[in-house]
Amino acid sequence: MLNKSLLTLALALALTGCGKAPEQTTNTASVETQAAVTQLAQATNPWWQDAVFYQIWPRSFYDTNGDGTGDFKGIEAKLPYLQDLGINAIWLTPMFEAPSYHGYDFTEFYQVEQDYGSMQDFEQLVQAAKAKNINIILDLVINHISDKHEWFQRSAKGEAPYKDYFVWRDELPSDGWGPAWSTEVKPEAVWHYNEERKAYYYAAFGASQPDLNLKHPDVIAEMKKMAKFWLDKGVAGFRLDAVRYVQEDGPQQRADTQGTIDYWVDFTQYVKSVKPDAYLVAEAWVDLPIAAKYWGDGKGLDAGFDFEFGYKVLELLNVGKQNAEFGTMQQSASSTDNLLMANLQQRKTTSAPMEFFSPFLTNHDQPRLSWQIGQDFNKAKLAAALLFSSPGTTYIYYGEEIALTQASDKEHLHRRSPMFWDNSAQAGFSSADKVWVQRDDLFPPQAESSWWAPFLAAQQQGPNNVAAQQADAKSVWSLYKFLIQQKADRAEFGIAGDYNAEFLAEGKLLKIVRSLGDKQSLMLLNLSADTMAVPNDLVPEGFTATWQEDATPELNAHQLQIWQN
Repeated sequence: MLNKSLLTLALALALTGCGKAPEQTTNTASVETQAAVTQLAQATNPWWQDAVFYQIWPRSFYDTNGDGTGDFKGIEAKLPYLQDLGINAIWLTPMFEAPSYHGYDFTEFYQVEQDYGSMQDFEQLVQAAKAKNINIILDLVINHISDKHEWFQRSAKGEAPYKDYFVWRDELPSDGWGPAWSTEVKPEAVWHYNEERKAYYYAAFGASQPDLNLKHPDVIAEMKKMAKFWLDKGVAGFRLDAVRYVQEDGPQQRADTQGTIDYWVDFTQYVKSVKPDAYLVAEAWVDLPIAAKYWGDGKGLDAGFDFEFGYKVLELLNVGKQNAEFGTMQQSASSTDNLLMANLQQRKTTSAPMEFFSPFLTNHDQPRLSWQIGQDFNKAKLAAALLFSSPGTTYIYYGEEIALTQASDKEHLHRRSPMFWDNSAQAGFSSADKVWVQRDDLFPPQAESSWWAPFLAAQQQGPNNVAAQQADAKSVWSLYKFLIQQKADRAEFGIAGDYNAEFLAEGKLLKIVRSLGDKQSLMLLNLSADTMAVPNDLVPEGFTATWQEDATPELNAHQLQIWQN
């Protein structure tokens, strides 16, 4: 665990110089202070605090054996790409053996998904990533497992000790139960009848994913054993799925119970005893004050995703209100027009420190950002600037760096379809005639796979792939690489840097300033469809334009400029 008192001192020293206009003469004291702050911060900050994570859906990233499915060797083959982009860490969505295409219903805790390769392939991937200073965290699903898992099958038979590894009721409850993330009363949505046991079992995410009884000491111990197994394989930590729902205490206490908070504190303390620098990030799809509870007064999880941030960005890009599909978001209207500052202020007023919250735009459970903004590359760049100007551990969903879109939102798999590497057949993802999204055996009969071919053909008509965008110095990809480099090189983009955002020109222009000591980065975003002139007095003397779409003093529709001193 990091020395939090030293970090607090570093932040206090840093913030004394924030928000000031740059000095025109050299200030030796401030330079020395800045150097001391940087050195102290590097000594005390955990490795993930200012990292850039890249979320990979393994099935869709890169296929090396021609079977139409992405694999571990494919991820390994693309490590140079990620290193060049500037990625520090990878989050792999579920890669344990499972009957579904998505993998959130494990049948095995200690075996990798055979579609992705062997355990040796996985171990080789972890080591190859480490050699490039890239950490890997795994998606760990502790709340529930597959109904095809041996534990559940033996529990359904009433066998000891598995009988109580799940939550059973003899009768269908009629006392207010319903989906864990809503107030709807619908017990049949979460209680499912098992013919063999002649009883009902609790499964918040559907009948095929029964909830484990995480009050049972044997189950608690087994989850710790599983975590240690993968930590010993060299993974750097875990993204923890559905953290809000591990212990229910009745129909009115289905999420965020004290037992749930305590469970994660205990789990964290165990993980840290095995690997002190292991990283644990919570998927708590809920408003920030509640998500902050999972910090557990410094004894709980290291971080939680800031879902609200992505919502605010989409609102600024005129997409509208977002839907929390597997969570509970109040999304209350702010009293100020400055959504970003309101988000940051809410982070500051929770029980967790600022660095607990990790900003991102979208993930595998949400419609892709590019699809929501009509694949507007300029808006995609604005979203990238908003993301990287926000303090915290940054997450990118694979393909976001090229504004990868989706065919429709008819099925969730459209949000998770193959990466576009180039303009060749199957977009360079695979040499197979058919890719995994066209496999009928993976999907229910009502799902159709004919969407992929026309979607692929349409995307191949433009620069919607990595190769094309790498060749364009002003592409979405090039901006992502630039911003990632800024985050790595310039301390003001870190958690210690001051942040300020204000609207100009009746809300059409957004000015964002990140500063630390005498260092400042200034971003100006044109949120409108109009050409906007840059105010003459906006850029201080001594600043240089480091990102500029056109060599003009104006901003065209949805363009941005970045200046730095």
